[in-house]
Amino acid sequence: MKLTLQGISERTQWEEKGYQLPQYDINKMKKATKEAPFWIHFGAGNLFRAFHAGVVQNLLNAGVLDRGLVVAEGFDYEIIEKMYTPHDNLGIVATLKSDGTIDKTVVASVAEALPLDSENETAYSRLKEIFTKDSLQMATFTITEKGYSLVNGKGEQLKDVAQDFKNGPQKPASYMGKVTSLLYARYMAGKKPVAMVSTDNCSHNGDKLYAAISAFAKAWTENKKAEEGFEEYINSDKVSFTWSMIDKITPRPDASVEKILQEDGVEELEPVITSKNTYVAPFVNAEETEYLVIEDDFPNGRPNLTKGGLMFTDRETVDKVEKMKVCTCLNPLHTCLAIFGCLLGYEKISEEMKDTELKKLVEIVGYKEGIPVVVDPGILDPKEFIDTVLNVRVPNPFMPDTPQRIATDTSQKLAIRFGETIKAYAADEGRDVGDLKLIPLVLAGWLRYLMGIDDKGEKFTLSPDPLLEELCPYVAEIRLGDTEIEEKIRPILESEKIFGVNLYELGMADQIVSYFKELLRKPGAIRETLKKYVDEGYSE
Repeated sequence: MKLTLQGISERTQWEEKGYQLPQYDINKMKKATKEAPFWIHFGAGNLFRAFHAGVVQNLLNAGVLDRGLVVAEGFDYEIIEKMYTPHDNLGIVATLKSDGTIDKTVVASVAEALPLDSENETAYSRLKEIFTKDSLQMATFTITEKGYSLVNGKGEQLKDVAQDFKNGPQKPASYMGKVTSLLYARYMAGKKPVAMVSTDNCSHNGDKLYAAISAFAKAWTENKKAEEGFEEYINSDKVSFTWSMIDKITPRPDASVEKILQEDGVEELEPVITSKNTYVAPFVNAEETEYLVIEDDFPNGRPNLTKGGLMFTDRETVDKVEKMKVCTCLNPLHTCLAIFGCLLGYEKISEEMKDTELKKLVEIVGYKEGIPVVVDPGILDPKEFIDTVLNVRVPNPFMPDTPQRIATDTSQKLAIRFGETIKAYAADEGRDVGDLKLIPLVLAGWLRYLMGIDDKGEKFTLSPDPLLEELCPYVAEIRLGDTEIEEKIRPILESEKIFGVNLYELGMADQIVSYFKELLRKPGAIRETLKKYVDEGYSE
């Protein structure tokens, strides 16, 4: 069983092993797409393969669409060369369900896969041709938040960007320079309309895409490397930069899934690690739950993608959905499990949901403390969202996620994941921050985590975080059993940079200090303290 067009033409052997195969004429789809492409996606990684390509496959199967996608990879060209091309752009999506079953689907909706490489004249000319087509309606992106950045970690302009600003759109080297040059080709072909849609998991993602592209348009116009009207085109109603909220977990291809597919008889499944250290395989493993909410601003129209599960709405609603997810219904619960999972020695997030105290902790933080102040976006129900997170997504034993991974960069996350709820309580005349009992316990748990000593009293390795060098010295001299600790941790609790608020000014610091002392008492105190306060929270 080879994952190629020739291989899947032997349909019976695939279907007997439980694989869902494309229900449409793939060659006909490819021909129609080449003649009139409507959707190009930048970023050929796992999230695209499991989500965007899967949505289009379902719509092709249903007869809603007759064309597929074009995908362009601008960071690691070897993904196209070593994974897409040998498999005729096919991929297997293994959907790992919480009930222990696996759906196996061969996805064939990618009509063309191209490197976004200005040195590759054939591929780059084809990309420009696609961008000049009247039929093109949307360009979507999953390139990670840093893909939109024009500066390095120190705030210095990237070398490629500086060169591209100077040289213009002919042969840019930077990612955003290449994307902007394709838009310039569309402008030169008649100022044709298009929607630029970031679907990266970052706040106000469309603004990040706009900021990068408009910077290039401005530089090229000023340097007389592009027509004066180009900058005006980017800022006109002919080009939109929509906001979106995306949510689907697609971890690195897992060896256990590879083994299942091998036992089915699928050949040549070996993952490839590229020279840029990208880990890619002919298959993707993903959870079943997925959300994509998009601001409905498509200057050149769009097909009926709602039949594929995508939700279209206004910008204000996208913002509310994002805040609901990031500030209340998912991300804070993940952080609760990450902090205490590390302290209690867990290595799988799914295993934590079998822990009575940890399950109660996230239920109270979500349902009792978070939901009362969340803004209901209307398009998704907050309670149903948490229900799915806690009953389907997090307990899924097939999703190989770890508290150690989620604990990465916690100092950068607390202001959003908990600070916004704290602010909402402080701003509401009918509420009191003193009513929050478990969120302060989580913050105290994070201070205890920074010590790098688990509940058995043994050392563990902290996950990467840009503020560890600044924060760890505050707790370095604290030992189990210490009680004189407040002055040592006061600078942390006063930090609005970390929490979004000064916890002393809001009157929450004393509670956190008290919890921290309890968590410090002795080995085993973390478990005892958790049990004490989650039981109290349940009985109230």
